[in-house]
Amino acid sequence: MIENNVKPNESGSIPLSFLKQDAAPGTASPWLLVLLHGVGSNEEDLFGLASHVPANFHVVSLRAPNVMGHGSYAWFQFGVSPQGQRVIHQAQEATSRRLLAETLATLSLQLGVPPERVVVGGFSQGGIMSLSLLLTQPQLVHGAMVLHSRLLAEVLPFVGPGAQLQGKQLWVSGGSRDQVLPVAHSRSIREHVQKLPLTLRYTEFPNAHEITQDELTGAMQWLQQVAT
Repeated sequence: MIENNVKPNESGSIPLSFLKQDAAPGTASPWLLVLLHGVGSNEEDLFGLASHVPANFHVVSLRAPNVMGHGSYAWFQFGVSPQGQRVIHQAQEATSRRLLAETLATLSLQLGVPPERVVVGGFSQGGIMSLSLLLTQPQLVHGAMVLHSRLLAEVLPFVGPGAQLQGKQLWVSGGSRDQVLPVAHSRSIREHVQKLPLTLRYTEFPNAHEITQDELTGAMQWLQQVAT
């Protein structure tokens, strides 16, 4: 079970490799956006979005810990059962979630950004991890930005109490033409979190498994609203 009282690791080092863009000079009370890439990619992928992020945010893009190949990483491996269901490597997911929690706690401490000004966000498997972190470690973040992802049944036993989720912010978007993670998964997230005491912004876009300009613009507008 993942503990709910994660503390920065004692060495002060950041467990996961990353790229970083600082908030605009002179920003008072900056925020922090931590980005998580999809399976088979790396930290350079979503770091390309940094120029679109509101200027009052530090932006950190993390690399997943499981190596798939040269420049290719995953938060966890997965397969498909004979019945057609997705099956994840649960130990890898749990380890990645722990490392992610430790990384956020350490970044928050080192950058002087408290959890109430931290947002974690990701695409595809990175969005899965972002949602899982918000639900299981809500004390570490103010919100999550989840694009083209799904909710893991495996993390539901570890969801934090409603009192900890009160006031948290969640963006969920999916693509009506997405054949990798069909929009039904996004709708399933919506159905589940509507029962929780958090604030959800849900949007569907007419795109495939990709982040189009319209989706990016909407997500960044949401992010700016969250930080005001």
